[in-house]
Amino acid sequence: MTALWAPEAKFRIWFEIEAHATDAQANLGVVPQAAAKAVWERGKFDVDRIDEIEAEVKHDVIAFLTNLAENVGPEARFVHQGMTSSDVLDTCFNIQLVRAADLLLAGTDRLLKALKTRAHEHKLTPTIGRSHAIHAEPLTFGLKLAAAYAEFSRARTRLEAAREEVATCAISGAVGTFANIDPAVEAHVAEKMGLRPEPISTQVIPRDRHGMYFATLAVVASSIERLSTEIRHLQRTEVLEVEEYFSPGQKGSSAMPHKRNPVLTENLTGLARLVRGMALPAMENIALWHERDISHSSVERMIGPDATITLDFALHRLAGVIENLVIYPENMKANLDQLGGLIHSQRVLLALTQKGVSREDAYEYVQRNAMPVWRGEGTFLDLLKADAEVSAVLTGADLEALFDLDYHFAHVDTIFARVFIQTD
Repeated sequence: MTALWAPEAKFRIWFEIEAHATDAQANLGVVPQAAAKAVWERGKFDVDRIDEIEAEVKHDVIAFLTNLAENVGPEARFVHQGMTSSDVLDTCFNIQLVRAADLLLAGTDRLLKALKTRAHEHKLTPTIGRSHAIHAEPLTFGLKLAAAYAEFSRARTRLEAAREEVATCAISGAVGTFANIDPAVEAHVAEKMGLRPEPISTQVIPRDRHGMYFATLAVVASSIERLSTEIRHLQRTEVLEVEEYFSPGQKGSSAMPHKRNPVLTENLTGLARLVRGMALPAMENIALWHERDISHSSVERMIGPDATITLDFALHRLAGVIENLVIYPENMKANLDQLGGLIHSQRVLLALTQKGVSREDAYEYVQRNAMPVWRGEGTFLDLLKADAEVSAVLTGADLEALFDLDYHFAHVDTIFARVFIQTD
């Protein structure tokens, strides 16, 4: 990803755009075929020389064309015929974003593979579900990972759409009218560079395309943060249901030798903030003056490489976290039992209503027996059995059956089929 944004890669794309455009002009009879051939045969550039020329002329495309002419010779006068700088800059930027999207899709695929593997590994590993960070009802750890898999499947779809959004080419001249260049040149360059012609450009490709692209990166980053935050919470000492892999020789603290900290997911949380922060400038770039200004240019020179490199790194880092995640089923079981059976309260509530008790009364019976358990005053099942109004409706055997953990997992296969069959 870093190499994609290096000056050498950028200027190589510029050269290909110019060379393909010259080919198209030659096919139209606008420039000699020999000139188009000379561009390919002798066309080369030197990054340091381009920088040297730009220091004088204060224009990057002119500096590139000047250096190209130094190598091509007299035939270089036929290069860039009827084109404007944005034809090169915008088409190149879109090519870089398309190629960046391909790399981001590959990173997403690695993460999806890791999530799928670990989800199936822990498909029926019981754990506690939490709402408001408080114990709610049982689920499996595989379902947690399946939910993340589904989310990143949607992320993949969004990245594909973002790639499609920016895969356009503009070789339309100074204000997009094709006054000095045939639209066939644009079509030729688009085909050769794996793009499609922009239906209508001004002097630039419309920036709503790029706003959507970077907004998509921000949403993907937020999904990375969501999963990273879940792991961080589950690694807390008093929870410790999962843990980032702690390698031999790794150190957790300069002061406390016992520390094993969730540094990777904390890092990912911070990186997500950076990528999200780059979405807003991309949206602000949409409102350019008239047919073009260059207020967007400085922004894109920063957020293009920074957002894609950061997200690419984050996707691979998160994939590594999931691949190596240490999972503690015994701690999950201990946490499930921590509230003395309160996690089965809804089943008791529903059973009472099924026996003819009003929902209001049933809620009261269940809640008044649940509250002492929070204070450590007995277990939920024993208190329910001792409650005269409850026992008048539900026998001890009835109540015990309501505390069956496996009851909550009856539809795990159904959910897995929805997630992995529908998205694979």
